[in-house]
Amino acid sequence: MKKIDPKEKKALDELRHSAAHLLAAAVLKLYPDAKPTIGPAIDDGFYYDFEFASPISEQDLPAIEKKMYELVKSWQGFERSEVSASEASKLYKENNYKLELISELEKEGASISLYKSGDFIDLCRGGHVEQPAKELRHFKLLSVAGAYWRGSEENTMLTRIYGTAFSSAKALDEYLIAREAAKLRDHRKLGKELELFHIDDLVGKGLILWLPKGTIVRDQIEKLVREREEAAGYVRVVTPHIAREELFLKSGHLPYYKDSMYPPMKMDDGTYYLKAMNCPHHHQIYGYKPRSYRELPLRLAEYGTCYRNELSGTLAGLLRVRGMAMNDAHIYCSKAQIKSEFASVIQLTQEYFKTFGLSEYWFRLSKWDSKHTDKYIDEPENWEFSERVLREVLEELGVPFEEVADEAAFYGPKVDVQFTSVIGREETMSTIQLDFAAKTRFNLSYVDETGKKNSEIFVIHRAPLSVHERFLAFLIEHYAGAFPVWLSPVQVKVLPITDVHAEYAKTVVSKLAAAGIRVELDDRSERLQAKIRDAQLEKVPYMLVVGDKEAAEQTVAVRNRDTKKQEVLSLNTFAKLINGQIQKRA
Repeated sequence: MKKIDPKEKKALDELRHSAAHLLAAAVLKLYPDAKPTIGPAIDDGFYYDFEFASPISEQDLPAIEKKMYELVKSWQGFERSEVSASEASKLYKENNYKLELISELEKEGASISLYKSGDFIDLCRGGHVEQPAKELRHFKLLSVAGAYWRGSEENTMLTRIYGTAFSSAKALDEYLIAREAAKLRDHRKLGKELELFHIDDLVGKGLILWLPKGTIVRDQIEKLVREREEAAGYVRVVTPHIAREELFLKSGHLPYYKDSMYPPMKMDDGTYYLKAMNCPHHHQIYGYKPRSYRELPLRLAEYGTCYRNELSGTLAGLLRVRGMAMNDAHIYCSKAQIKSEFASVIQLTQEYFKTFGLSEYWFRLSKWDSKHTDKYIDEPENWEFSERVLREVLEELGVPFEEVADEAAFYGPKVDVQFTSVIGREETMSTIQLDFAAKTRFNLSYVDETGKKNSEIFVIHRAPLSVHERFLAFLIEHYAGAFPVWLSPVQVKVLPITDVHAEYAKTVVSKLAAAGIRVELDDRSERLQAKIRDAQLEKVPYMLVVGDKEAAEQTVAVRNRDTKKQEVLSLNTFAKLINGQIQKRA
């Protein structure tokens, strides 16, 4: 994993934030009626949100970019001035978005600062390059998107212009090349081409229709999980998709998580909610009867479907959805068992990643912030104990990790597994949480060795493979759609050279299918090269060409998707070869 030096990141953020100012200045030159709102630096560039009198498109970006290059030549620096709320309001009297920000700053008692470059002035807290004319030379506008003001769908839809900037032409070129390569791996593009999933407006945004081939991949991942979890002592449960309001009030999710849950459903026997998480249901399973210390740790697992009320503008293919099947489990353990159980979860997670060939990841200890008791349960001693235990586990395992404040779950600290994807995007893949609040909220307990009731039950929430949707998006891009044999929806395509060879081809298909191999016959009246090309586009691992010689000798001419070479094998030998790869999940 390549970690960016904090000083380098700060310099890059300042460069990109400066480019956002430059973008706003160019837009106002070309579109005087536009209203600029906010323009921060982000992980791979910057953006600025505007309200335009008339819509713009990506076809307008070259003209805006050209104007940016013209303007920056005269920008010698960023001149800071501090003004009163009244003065700032006069400057932005025609811009209701800036006025809203000014009003908030005034209420907070914060200073209001303006930065000027050339004849462009912007409301800003700072963080810019010192010599924009010299330093702002390598930037590129990338795309246009819609974005609600302040992220709320109740507000105006604005136009967001994305761009990026680097300190050298070489770094910019490398990024743009990588970005083009990433487009070829985009899971939305590949998902459509490979017929893995579909999103239908009539069904609803963020709700995935898994097509037959995508369902095979999902099922294979779940099969792996079931095997590994059974071996690790998990027991499986199934819970309903909805529950009464009282359950989520008891868990604390409604006060802390209500905005992410779907609206209530009024029924004749009370109010119900779609579940956004599985844990309250699992707590009820733990507590339905008295538990003995002999049952601990109790590991309840479920690929439970949950629903999150995500804003439509934030949805992105499989990466952010409204309905998801979560690789979920909850481990109920005593205080003395926390470390060993947490370590086992991390090790299981690493085993999964090794199976999938994933290596670019590290761990993040996400802690609470005592200043934000509105976000977290206010139990400092429990926070201190829980964070210390998780830190010790990570240190003893010797895994790379960093600590981040104000990122915990409301009921306890967590360890997130961070990935750098093959296209360079950093994202959270897995999460493991330690919950010290459930025991009180749900009256969880066990009878200890002395026969006494013990209420010191801790719950480990874990989802090593995240949710099917997010993990499949990651895998599609990681493999560029070319799944390993064990995951491939179609593992073998049988290609008869002519119609004369169709009968033997059907025999090959029948025998491979009987051996548990996912195989398809391409008996179209097409040239062989066309069939091979189509199988390669479908990213099928193996193609078996059969003609006169193969039919006579009961053999197959084997081609894999990565090479043009053919190898003639007996049908039984090939079946053993591919079954070995499938069994080993190679």
